[in-house]
Order: sequence, then structure tokens, then C-alpha cells
Amino acid sequence: MKLKIYQSYILKSFLYYFFIINIIFLILSFFLNILEEIIFFEKYNLSILYPLFLTFLNTPSLLYEILPFIFLISSQIFIFNFYEKDELNLLKITGIDNFSLIKLIGLTSLLMGVLISTVFYTFSAEFKYNYLSIKNKFSNDNKYLAAINNNGLWIKDQYEGNIYIINADEYKNENLKNVTINKLNKDFDILNFITADQANIETYNWELNKVKIFYKDGKRESLDKLFFKSNFNKNKLDSIFSNLNSLNILQLIELSKDYKKLGYSNIEIKAHLYKLFFLPVYVSIMAVIGSILMLYLNYFNSKLFNISIGIMTSVIIYYINHFFSLLGTTEKTSVLLSVSIPLIILTMFCFIGIVKINEK
Repeated sequence: MKLKIYQSYILKSFLYYFFIINIIFLILSFFLNILEEIIFFEKYNLSILYPLFLTFLNTPSLLYEILPFIFLISSQIFIFNFYEKDELNLLKITGIDNFSLIKLIGLTSLLMGVLISTVFYTFSAEFKYNYLSIKNKFSNDNKYLAAINNNGLWIKDQYEGNIYIINADEYKNENLKNVTINKLNKDFDILNFITADQANIETYNWELNKVKIFYKDGKRESLDKLFFKSNFNKNKLDSIFSNLNSLNILQLIELSKDYKKLGYSNIEIKAHLYKLFFLPVYVSIMAVIGSILMLYLNYFNSKLFNISIGIMTSVIIYYINHFFSLLGTTEKTSVLLSVSIPLIILTMFCFIGIVKINEK
């Protein structure tokens, strides 16, 4: 009975601090983003409502990106305030040890993570999609477009007053396969078209191999190699398809299937999906790590010092995740392993930490 009473109190306290930290980061994200939007729209002489509305649409996605960090900070502040009020000792007197406290925080965070990765993420993705749709209408990149459908990769490019409609059957690594380039003037009259077995697009100066050029007057030319200037390279093309936060789970799964069917790499989509599926475990681990740090460092009566340790820990965890993410996206290891190995490492750290803390 005592445990149930204190469970309710602990749960309410943790959710309170989580809510407060979320509000703080929401406000920070809002003001940082609105400055960016105001700068973007100043040349259009539009109402302040445009940057305000776009910031409103983009902020949930920004908040989603830092949620693991928010869980860590929330659990730290929660434990520190319990320690300051001497409530940790009171819990021990009533029979609630450190392990029970950490377990409750971890399970609560796990359930919250499930809600975040399903309900919150769905709304966040919808908001992000609308944000990008509106923003792209004002972007100078509208004349440079790229899309993937059942007929392969399509690119609309402009260079030196001419328009280029480019199609490729396959895009993998930095190469396009079975490429067709239609060259048009500003009145959309066809000037010539080029076919190539392969195009290396690592730079803006594409290298086409086994090329055939068909001119308007009926002449044709065959070349082993041809260099083609473009506004696209591999990095820019990848960035166009990297706004995965604007797609919900079902759309991501469908997109991954389409990429695989067309022979395109779906590694980044799979990585994004795995991170989304593992998010409840990730935020739970971050909350547990924050709790362990505070319980272990509670003899330092400085909130600033303890929070600084939490920030340093978050930076270390970020680089661990980034390192394994690179291994996955460069196909040095499987995508599933690249996402799960950091979680396994952090879980082992939590297990050791809980054993040590429960001895205190």
C-alpha cells in the first residue's frame, strides 16, 4: 500500500518536471526557429504571421529530435530535487530503495516513449510536411526538382538558360544507371537528348559513360565519356530525400518498399524506422542514466555541476550514436545493428549503475 501511494507521488513529480523541461525547450526552439523564419521571409515583405505559423508547424519536429536529452535532464532535476528535500531518505525509510525508484522512472519513460513514437510523431510528421510544403513555395530551389516514382528517378535542372529533364532507372551510392537527359530551351523546345549507361554524380560535374547524343537535326554522336554540368550532386540529391521526419510510419514503410523495388538504397529510411521503433527504449534508458548520475553524484550539492555532467553525458551518447549510424549508412554493418548496438552499450551501463547505486 505504501509503495502504491509513493508510486503515485513519484510519477506525478517526474511528469511535472518533464512537463516543465519540455516547456522550456519548446520556448527556446520556438524563438530560435522564428528568427530563422523572419530572416528567410524578410525579402518577401509578408506579414509576421507567415514566420509565426511556420515556426508553429516546425517546432514539434525540432522538439522530437531532442526528446531523449529532455528525458535525461528531467530525471536529473527530479532526483536532485528529491535529494534537496531529503525525500530520498524518506523513501528508503518506507522501504523504497534506489532500484524501485529507477524502475518506476524507467517504466514511466518507456510508456511515454510509446506514445511519443506513435501519437506525437504522427502529428509532428504532418506538421513538418505542411511546413516544408509552404516553405518550398518560396524557395529559390523550385526550379531544381527531384522525385522518385515507378518510372525511376526524375530530375528537373536548369543551367545556362537551358532546362534539363533527367531520368535514371537506378540510383545507388554516387551513380545513376541508364540515364536519359533531355535538353530544352526556355520555350520547352527539345534541343537534343543524351543517353548514358552510367553517370557518376559525386560532384556537380557529372561523369557520363558510354554516351550517345541525339541532335534535333537527326545527327547522332557516340562518346566513351562526357562531362555534364548540373546543380545537383550526390549530397544535394540525398538531402532532398532526407526530410524523413515529414513522413509518418506507414508512409516510411511504403517508401522503403518503393525504394527497394526500384533498386534504390533504402538504408536511411530503414535506419529512421528502426530509431523510431526503438525510441521508447532509448528515452527510457536516457531517463535511467539521468537518475543513476544524480543518485551517484548526490553528494555534490550543486545543481549546475550535476546538470553539466548530464550534458556531457548526452554529448558522449550523441557521438556514440553518430558513429554507429555512420557504420550503418555506409553499409559497414547492418542497419539494425547500427541502431541497436548503442542501446545495448547503454543498457549495460545502466545495469552496472543500478547495481552500484542500490548498494548505496
